[in-house]
Amino acid sequence: MTFSEKLYQLRKARGLSQENLAGHLGVSRQAVQKWETGASTPDVGNLVAISEYFQVSLDSLLKDTGEAFVSPDNGDAETQAFDIPYRLYRPHYEYKSKRTLFGLPLVHINLGRGFYRAKGIIAIGNIAVGLISLGIISAGFLSVGCISAGILVLAALGIGAFVFAAVAVGILAVGGVAAGLFAVGGFSVGIYSLGGCAIASRVAIGGYANAHIAVGDQVSGFIEIAGQRQMHMLTGSQFREIILGEFPGTPSVIIKILTLPFRH
Repeated sequence: MTFSEKLYQLRKARGLSQENLAGHLGVSRQAVQKWETGASTPDVGNLVAISEYFQVSLDSLLKDTGEAFVSPDNGDAETQAFDIPYRLYRPHYEYKSKRTLFGLPLVHINLGRGFYRAKGIIAIGNIAVGLISLGIISAGFLSVGCISAGILVLAALGIGAFVFAAVAVGILAVGGVAAGLFAVGGFSVGIYSLGGCAIASRVAIGGYANAHIAVGDQVSGFIEIAGQRQMHMLTGSQFREIILGEFPGTPSVIIKILTLPFRH
């Protein structure tokens, strides 16, 4: 049996496509195709990688034998040309680009059942760390995942500068439960808060609002604007003057958001 035939049998035994195997080895699908058809032979580095990945010796890979290879999934008792340890198949895919930036691969994808970590400029994995990261646990400038940290975060549980999550903590935090400089959520806590239950040190707007300036159906604060009637009596410009009168220097973008519930 030739090397090309053995490689084909090994790949099929693992349930891999040519593209899957290429990703594991860091080569192109065309390279794997040429190896399996006998059009070319892998270099020493790739032979070692194939040997380690399939856990077979280089000698068994390269030695040309006339014996048929029987995959581990085949129950026949025929002699196998070389042995592959039987194990429960665990799907796994990894791709790492050869191009790098700041010493990191431009793209690193590492996915499967288990704790597979991806680290790159663009990182996608069970655990992902990168400028742009996507994973169950992720960290990066733009971070998306179940548990995430970064500058711009989309997650179930998120910590960062601009966070959109079920539980969000950040400068701008939006979520079911939100805490931050500016917090928006069912339950929100911050310097400025909007939500069903809003608690803030300066301005809170919500069903229940507790803050220095409190606006809502039920309010508690130094300046209280309670109920829809009082809110309709104020314009956005008037509420803006109230905020600036108490807290000069409030950022204009925050004022624009806080005045949205009022008529203009």
